[in-house]
Amino acid sequence: MAIEKEHLEFHAVDMSSGWETPPGYPAGIQQKILAGKLDETAKTGTRTRLLRFEPGVYTTAPFVHDYWEEVYLVSGDMTVGNDEKGEGGERFAPNTYACRPPGAYHGPFKSEGGCLLLETHYYDETK
Repeated sequence: MAIEKEHLEFHAVDMSSGWETPPGYPAGIQQKILAGKLDETAKTGTRTRLLRFEPGVYTTAPFVHDYWEEVYLVSGDMTVGNDEKGEGGERFAPNTYACRPPGAYHGPFKSEGGCLLLETHYYDETK
């Protein structure tokens, strides 16, 4: 099955609108879908999104999903592995990258000063 994504040439991304809190995320974390569609029920597709954390926001439990995830920290700070109170973990600066296979536990996450991530999610449709 081929991955379907629309053809998009360079264009300005409106950073002031189109943001929403993803299901299961706390207030203060928002996504903006740039391209594609990930169908988690049918386990198909791909999406590219921006994900932003407001300053001081954190998640309280690890994440796990059944699709590939690639994450690039564009700006700000990201701490990985904090506890349920937002304490501890390892802090990362911009220009850091993660690639996670399906089933990999990751997080929780926090950002002291806020951050912007570029993420690509996709199912391995060659199986």
